[in-house]
Amino acid sequence: MKAIVSICFVLGLLLACSCQRNATDKFTDTPTTGNARVAVDETFQPIIEEELPVFHAVYKYAKVTPLYIPEVDAFNLLLRDSVRLIIVSRPLKKQETDYFHSRKFFPKEVKVALDGIAVLVNPANHDTLFSIRQLRSIFMGEITSWSQLNPSSKLGKLKVIFDNPSSSIVRFVVDSITKTGKLGSQLSAMQYNKDVVNYVSNNPNAIGLIGVSWVSDRDDPKCLSFLRNVKVASITNAEVADPSNSFQPYQAYIANKEYPLTRFIYMICSEPRAGLGTGFTAFVSSDKGQRIILKTGVLPYTQPVRLIQVKKNYQY
Repeated sequence: MKAIVSICFVLGLLLACSCQRNATDKFTDTPTTGNARVAVDETFQPIIEEELPVFHAVYKYAKVTPLYIPEVDAFNLLLRDSVRLIIVSRPLKKQETDYFHSRKFFPKEVKVALDGIAVLVNPANHDTLFSIRQLRSIFMGEITSWSQLNPSSKLGKLKVIFDNPSSSIVRFVVDSITKTGKLGSQLSAMQYNKDVVNYVSNNPNAIGLIGVSWVSDRDDPKCLSFLRNVKVASITNAEVADPSNSFQPYQAYIANKEYPLTRFIYMICSEPRAGLGTGFTAFVSSDKGQRIILKTGVLPYTQPVRLIQVKKNYQY
């Protein structure tokens, strides 16, 4: 009888310890199993929506839940340890890295793609060529009407539309185009990239900026519907834009650096051990994940890309 009581006591103690350990173990995922939330810059939603179904099909016991939010919010969640993987368009700043190091966290940053920012105009607008100099003047409020760009234009006052006030595109414009904190009063923000497409399609005087993956996947019905309602403008680094020196955000022009509005896509993982965030990052960086990125119209970063030039006058 005493032996039975002793065995029951030991089993009960082991069960209690096991329950206590599970209760305090906040993260139990591995690189290929478990559950994890990932904060994704909403600009990159079409890319991640292509990656996740394949990842989940390969790793049936893994569940990655994406949160599509502005870039600023994604960094805030990472810094609060509410998520341990974010997909954004910039690396950590020094003060952010120092903060993690002070807590004995050592985040890993992986470049997975080179993204382009598409400039959209209304189908009724005949002005589809812009120089970086013109865009800078537009964003700073120095050019406020279409007639300043084209004296024959009858469109009137110019309106610039961004996806979100806290988006990575707004930061890109401030850091890489205007290079000042000044933005013109004719700039407005919506909430999502699709809202920008809808606004530009209904307003001939508007210019919209979105992530190129929203309008570059020719196999995506949603992308094709967007392209029927807007025009994608051509951009140049030259002083004056003309058809010979202006380029749309196709992968070849992004790869050759002929299209100027580009930025990297980073996966930043703060896991102290190899969890599901590490596994998903490895998948997106792998050959399979990079092929998916290639399909979305964004340029893969960790895999080589072969460019083919087609000659119009080629004879067999």
